[in-house]
Amino acid sequence: LFERLGRTYTEKEFDELCFEFGIELDDVTSEAQMEQAKKGVEAEIGEGEEVLYKIDIPANRYDLLCLEGIARALNVFLGRVPVPAFRLTGPPRETMTVKPETMLIRPFVVCAVLRDVTFTPESYASFIDLQDKLHTNICRQRTLVAIGTHDLDTLQGPFTYEALPPQEISFVPLKQERKFTCAELMEFYKADQKLKKFLHILEGSPVFPVLYDAKRTVLSFPPIINGAHSAITLDTKNVFIECTATDYTKASIVLNTVCAMFSEYCAQPFAIEPVRVVDAEGGHTVTPDLSEAEFEVEIAKVNTAVGHAFQAEEVAGMLGKMQLASRVAGEGRVAV
Repeated sequence: LFERLGRTYTEKEFDELCFEFGIELDDVTSEAQMEQAKKGVEAEIGEGEEVLYKIDIPANRYDLLCLEGIARALNVFLGRVPVPAFRLTGPPRETMTVKPETMLIRPFVVCAVLRDVTFTPESYASFIDLQDKLHTNICRQRTLVAIGTHDLDTLQGPFTYEALPPQEISFVPLKQERKFTCAELMEFYKADQKLKKFLHILEGSPVFPVLYDAKRTVLSFPPIINGAHSAITLDTKNVFIECTATDYTKASIVLNTVCAMFSEYCAQPFAIEPVRVVDAEGGHTVTPDLSEAEFEVEIAKVNTAVGHAFQAEEVAGMLGKMQLASRVAGEGRVAV
């Protein structure tokens, strides 16, 4: 983190930076110290140990759940970098068609592509970690949203999102070497400490959700497991992202978050390739939706709320430091 911030901070300096930004440095520790604490033993951080910073963030700031997001937010706040200009690369090259049967189990899907990505071991680990963290909170343990990421170069579009009887879906799941039907996987994963907690989401359903490419290769069996065929690696260059959901708004937030955080590693930073999604009734949308809503606020109301007499220019400047593009919109008003 300090490398990305361009300097090394003392614990006191970093605590003050967090406070000014609006987050809280909860603890400074190490893995060894945390292990000792579990045993009820107090210990100091050993020389040469990697220092871990525990930071409390607001519940709705999903962008701060990864190194990319928190480093970017602090750098914008410090004035070291401008606010990123996210953009779609043009008309969709890929299509996802939703079959009517998905309405019975998990009706929504949104997609995007990150082209010409360059992963390092650190950014790859962060990419996986962010998905786990999103699954835990906004996705509500995958009940509302499940994220699937795939090596697009191993697949062939167009894609379909379907719902079929579990015995009719067969594929090799991630980290396995043989094919299973989804009915078999529901039994197999009862012994898996990580995945067994998601099985209840589908139990009792006559159909299970599944995503296919044009060759009927399974991308994923959401919200349980991805297929091994399209697993991403450090060498993956083009990432296909799909989020299946019972809550369309949450799915859109999750997709936008993943794209916003990791599009910085594309050959064209912050450029995201959209995907055309055809719904079960034949209508279509383009995802992700990067449109912005503009609001105007009266500075007098702001000053009354915060108890300080700010000028419009000051308010616009402070909003900009929080990655909200703002401008003075007439006397006593700011457009955000």
